[in-house]
Amino acid sequence: MANPSNAGRAQKARPVSQQSRGKNLWENFKSIVGALAIFLILRAFLVEAYRIPSGSMIPTLLVGDWLFVNKAIFGAHVPFTSTSLPAYREPRRGDVVVFVSPYQADEASRGADPTPTLVKRLVGTPGDTLYMRNGILYLNGIAQRQGYATAPIDPAVGGSVDPLFDWQKKVGLKSSRFGAAPAQPSHDNWGPLVVPPQRLFMMGDSRYNSKDSRYWGFVPRENIRGKPLFVYYSYNADDSDRPAPMLTDIRWTRIGHWIK
Repeated sequence: MANPSNAGRAQKARPVSQQSRGKNLWENFKSIVGALAIFLILRAFLVEAYRIPSGSMIPTLLVGDWLFVNKAIFGAHVPFTSTSLPAYREPRRGDVVVFVSPYQADEASRGADPTPTLVKRLVGTPGDTLYMRNGILYLNGIAQRQGYATAPIDPAVGGSVDPLFDWQKKVGLKSSRFGAAPAQPSHDNWGPLVVPPQRLFMMGDSRYNSKDSRYWGFVPRENIRGKPLFVYYSYNADDSDRPAPMLTDIRWTRIGHWIK
């Protein structure tokens, strides 16, 4: 026969056990929510991952590179607002920059994102005079290196004309100490034009494989989202002949590569 006092103790212990389990579940829930909040704060204001989808920055960045982006350096954008936090420094010529593209009507017309997040090199800051002649970029009258790639100037592509260049006709200088802007801008012959206040001019390192400011114009300063730091993962995403290249064709030598 069971001892009545033991049965009573068992009945009293049951609620305590359920309460303990409930407390543990609540503590676990708070831990998960806290970790998620920390992750979202870090992602929003400090560091975010970014994947390179195109070859516009070859050889600096390759298709299939995954980057960590410093979002705080130029002033982290506050999500769902039009404001940003104070910047550590302003973007400089030569910086590789992540930014939101100005509106691209041609992309919208074919159902693509009209304001994609892009990565290019900053070549012109407010007050700079920029122009290209025969594939050479000039900054305030001084010839710059032909991107950061080794591809030679391509006259066939360089002379091509695109309706998207027409925005330059409104801002091209009619006269200057560098000459006048051509009546019809082309891929390798445009400007001179002056970068307005709070605007930036971006170009890809692979000049013949980049849709950049030549096509869609100046980038507002408030569109800047950060500066790439280094490649944390990379695989041959554009011309691999292996199955599942994300696992079988990893570019090990790219991992840890700092971006300049």
